[in-house]
Amino acid sequence: MGLFGKSKEEKIAEFKEKQSMLNGKELKKLLKIFKENRDEIEKRTGKRPEIDDTTKLFMQKVLNVWLSEGKDIDDEKFWNAVDYNKQFDYPVEYYERRSRN
Repeated sequence: MGLFGKSKEEKIAEFKEKQSMLNGKELKKLLKIFKENRDEIEKRTGKRPEIDDTTKLFMQKVLNVWLSEGKDIDDEKFWNAVDYNKQFDYPVEYYERRSRN
């Protein structure tokens, strides 16, 4: 098979990686739009609305992965960053609780 190009597994892995990059870019666009909508409502009303359900769903999945990896995440810090669409501006270590020894 090496003589004729990539194996089927390599092609599938390549496709999945490309698709996940596209999905990630689309997710970031959506999250930015939702944040801008909340900003606009806050500007008009003076009160910041709750994070929308779609953003909560996506970001809860990210949070669950980090927790399953054994990370001790500061929920308040994480959700505050999500509220202002800054959740991808920092590495996961930024959201971890500091030990108080």
